[in-house]
Amino acid sequence: MHFTGTIWRPPYEAWSALMQVTEGCTHNKCKFCTLYNGVPNFRVSPVTEIEDDLRELYTAAPDVTRLFLVGANPFALSAERLKQIANLSKQYLQRLDSIGCFARITDVSSKSIGELKDLRALGFNRITIGVETGDDAALKFIFMEFFIVNHGVLWDSVLEILKEKAAQGVEVRFMYDGTCTFFRLPHNYPEYLESMGIHCRIFFPIRPALSTYQNNRDHRKIAVIDGKYAYTGGVNLADEYINKMSRFGHWKDTAVEITGEAVNTFTMLFLQNWNIQSRETEDVSLYVRDYKVKSEGYIMGYTDSPFDDIKVGESVYMDILYTATEYVHIMTPYLILDNEMITALSYAVKRGVDVKLIMPHITDKPYAYMVARNYYEILLKKGVKIYEYTPGFIHAKEFISDNKKAVVGSVNLDYRSLYLNFESAAYLYGVNAVKDAETDFLNTLNQCEEITLADCRKYSKIKKTVGKLMWLFSPLM
Repeated sequence: MHFTGTIWRPPYEAWSALMQVTEGCTHNKCKFCTLYNGVPNFRVSPVTEIEDDLRELYTAAPDVTRLFLVGANPFALSAERLKQIANLSKQYLQRLDSIGCFARITDVSSKSIGELKDLRALGFNRITIGVETGDDAALKFIFMEFFIVNHGVLWDSVLEILKEKAAQGVEVRFMYDGTCTFFRLPHNYPEYLESMGIHCRIFFPIRPALSTYQNNRDHRKIAVIDGKYAYTGGVNLADEYINKMSRFGHWKDTAVEITGEAVNTFTMLFLQNWNIQSRETEDVSLYVRDYKVKSEGYIMGYTDSPFDDIKVGESVYMDILYTATEYVHIMTPYLILDNEMITALSYAVKRGVDVKLIMPHITDKPYAYMVARNYYEILLKKGVKIYEYTPGFIHAKEFISDNKKAVVGSVNLDYRSLYLNFESAAYLYGVNAVKDAETDFLNTLNQCEEITLADCRKYSKIKKTVGKLMWLFSPLM
């Protein structure tokens, strides 16, 4: 970019600046390109003038802290070239602490873990896998299924994209759990989305009638983009999940992005719930894709349904506990255990396995927390180490073991998740993301307070009593 007057910044970042680092445009519809039109004292300059731009940028705004790189796929540049740009930028912009750009999945995966760590250390910490790179040029479908949807920065931004894609002819399907109609969304919200070209269904709408199925909620979080990318984890579509609003201190959550053949599993999981109340048979083969990626390990998506006799979520967690040899590290927002799970946790400890459990320090459901505290002393006496996340609320659901296995998904360690709800998760084996999950766990652990037996004895007797009484209602929590 070339600045001949006052520096131009994106309106949403007061201390940001844009700089072109590659030639051309991905598909001539980039939002940045259209945003530049009519901006005074601004023109696109040759890539060879990067240092000239930095010199002029320093003169116009030496206090810039964030730099966003634009052009045709900036992250497709070699790691060495990106390092050169980062070092050069820091020479001119002394306060620069963050460099960002849009990137394709292939641009990221083509770089080694070491290169990515080096780039992050140099300030590349705002990389966005996004549609502005041209990845959506042949986009066919978007499937999304979430437990909680609430208007705000996150959902409104996503909705704008879905609306835009639907107008472009992309098949967009959106599904949310019926409990959203209580406080978050109006009853006629599906009609509102349909008016935008977005196909929408409510999973088991809440009705004023006695029915056991209304206790079986869709707790899954799934997004599938054209069979290329899938996302699952604990993150719902509401502002507290991205800390745009603070309800219970800092909200800590996790999710995983999946590429390759494993994405087809999540496509099928979505379509299974989409058609759960339909009498028509859909040809799901139309949505199967043959995208392969190189990987040393495996990823398997799975669901848990209350309508069969297989407790998949519980079985996966217990298998990890029974086969671990070094460690099992767990994050969960809720803790309501049966005897089998307590036995699995204690047996792992007896075999010399390091079992650590992170719980929230600030809870979103006081009654559920009081029930969870009933298990603290039991587990501590058996050798399980328990920590609470002091900055706020842990909503992540993770099991990580031996640098080999990890589960990231929606499955809490409580009765409702393990036995009553529809859940989703990704089982990771031997992939780099397992080590990333463990690194994240250890970083989170550094912000935690360890709970001891002495802490349990100091815990309010009234709350202990209430917790024991509330335990009787644990299947409803």
